[in-house]
Amino acid sequence: MDIRSVLVFSAAVLATAPATAQQRAIGPDDIARLAVVGDPQIDSKGEWVAYTVGTTDVAADKQFTHLWMARWDGTRSVQLTSRKGESESTPRFSPDGHWLAFVSSRGDDRDDDRLWLMDRAGGEGAALPGITGSVVDIAWSPDSKTIALIVEDPDPDRKANAAATAAIPAATGPGASTAPKPDPVAPAAEADSDDKGAGGKKDKERPRPIVIDRFQFERDIDGYLRTQRKRLWLYDLASRTARRLTTGDYDEALPAWSPDGRSIAFTSKRVLDPDRTYDSNVFVVAVGPAAAEPRAVTAFKGADNDADWQSYPAWSPDGRSIAYLQGGPVDLFSYGVRTLAVVPAAGGPARILTPALDRNVTHPLWSADGRSIRFTVEDDGVERVAEVPAAGGPVRDVVGGFQVVSAPTQAPNGHMAVLVDTPAAPAEVYALDRGTLRPLSRHNAAWLGEVAVAPVVRTSYKSKDGTEVHGFLITPPKAPAGPLPTILFNHGGPQSQFAAGFNISWQIFAGHGYAVASSNPRGSTGRGESYARALYADWGGPAVPDALGAIDDAVAHGVADPKRLGVGGWSYGGMLTNYLIASDTRFRAAVSGASIGNILAGYGTDEYVRDYETELGVPWKNMSTWLKNSYPFYQNDRIVTPTLFMGGEKDANVPVLNSKQLYQALKSRGVETELVIYPGEYHRLKRPSFLKDRMERWLAWYDARVK
Repeated sequence: MDIRSVLVFSAAVLATAPATAQQRAIGPDDIARLAVVGDPQIDSKGEWVAYTVGTTDVAADKQFTHLWMARWDGTRSVQLTSRKGESESTPRFSPDGHWLAFVSSRGDDRDDDRLWLMDRAGGEGAALPGITGSVVDIAWSPDSKTIALIVEDPDPDRKANAAATAAIPAATGPGASTAPKPDPVAPAAEADSDDKGAGGKKDKERPRPIVIDRFQFERDIDGYLRTQRKRLWLYDLASRTARRLTTGDYDEALPAWSPDGRSIAFTSKRVLDPDRTYDSNVFVVAVGPAAAEPRAVTAFKGADNDADWQSYPAWSPDGRSIAYLQGGPVDLFSYGVRTLAVVPAAGGPARILTPALDRNVTHPLWSADGRSIRFTVEDDGVERVAEVPAAGGPVRDVVGGFQVVSAPTQAPNGHMAVLVDTPAAPAEVYALDRGTLRPLSRHNAAWLGEVAVAPVVRTSYKSKDGTEVHGFLITPPKAPAGPLPTILFNHGGPQSQFAAGFNISWQIFAGHGYAVASSNPRGSTGRGESYARALYADWGGPAVPDALGAIDDAVAHGVADPKRLGVGGWSYGGMLTNYLIASDTRFRAAVSGASIGNILAGYGTDEYVRDYETELGVPWKNMSTWLKNSYPFYQNDRIVTPTLFMGGEKDANVPVLNSKQLYQALKSRGVETELVIYPGEYHRLKRPSFLKDRMERWLAWYDARVK
């Protein structure tokens, strides 16, 4: 097998030492061995970096996240929290260097996330009182006396049920009843029902009807959306009290203090019906003694600094300007390219600093002198840090390469820390020191020493219509001679991309003896707005020949055996799998996870109603477009590939009812198929035993039909 001609650049080959006899193949058990490193935050002196580390407790069948801290010079690392069975997140240093604030639901009987404070001089963290609801995000004031909070309102049903329970009179004498009086409009049988729970005991709280009146009424994990909002609060450390900073009934996110501590910038959709629009804006509110009406400083009709982008507005050092992200054309929503923009904090026209970049950007950070702004760039299969003059000018790279550099954090003295992951190693914290990356954490080093990591190379090929498509090819660490059984593995989104980071699924497939071909077909990000928008309202269109081209390329180079091919993916990766097997019969097995074949079934049952109506129109007026995108279901008689469907029972992103439909259609026709539903799981599976089970089932399905 000769893969040399597949390489695009020699630098794109995974730089790993040859596997030794002592190193073993990566398998499903290794999912639980990964340490997930994230959210680096540097202190104000640039001396320490706090971050999170997620690990798996196999016995408890749960994942837990704890806080760590590393010196920026790389000389020391310290674990800050380790309480068994609990997790912590969102570490934030106070500007005076005295405290580390974080978020945790430790000891909360309602499982609400609370604000905690830890003295950096030593000692246990303590939960701060006076906050009602669940803390989502935190940001320190420049004087370290106040913390801005994003707090989600308490569940109104919890309060109502508690009040209803308290209203039931206690028994005061022999034969006294504790039952409430029957509802005069309820059937007698219902009023007399015993309402026993799973344990056989009478429930303390009776369920209440779920009343919905919102345009978007459901979201994955959050469930049904009603009156709860995520609001901006201020917490005063001296008095241990919290108060709302803004007026109005809107969701608010991503708080950022002005350098003088007199104002806070944040993101919100403060319009009549936020559910119906992409029009988020950056707002500024004065920090005063009472709640105030914020003022908008951006005016673009599309998304300005959308909360889902998780990129905070960034004040210039002099407090006169705010850097933020402006979305692409309104009708393109996620297909559009995000640009870096700067707007006067007092209001006025915005300036776009990356008009010709044609790549998504995020995480702006000002230099100490205010002359330049650094940010991350999502490019063709990679992510890098770049810099642009604040007054406008050419964009230059700060650090790049065949890797993913993300989550930058910067101290006033210019010290930076980032996350870096490569095809050879999961993400770790690195110092970015004068353009050079230096590792600060090594939480996966011991595990990496045990395993043989599969080589990953970049690929480039022509699609059926001549469009150039890029992707990745992964081969087993000790690949035998001759063509290999190969899996075409598709990414989700579709507005996302495979990048040169560590992909445990690639590694497990390769460790099991498969080659893996993965593409970034049209609709993917990283190649510009035109490349992404080519899939607009045509989800099973150009992506199909683009993805098939990855297999054709692997076959042409002697890597893939054309008689031993499988295909699969999750979310849009599962949707693309459905489109592929409805368009081509070459695959001997398919795995379609959290997918949909009948797009009409998604309308009103998932969380994408705004996107549907923008991109496809409403079904009763634009049925032809909906049917064009639903051919895996309505023309499922094209499908002959044995297909394994999977999904989370509680998934509201792509509900499992969609997998049920296509499974039922294939079963009705006698096509070999199976459906696996994971109880209690959402779109992204979290239970460790289910993550392992999913991969084992994928391998077993492919082994029986592809190998």
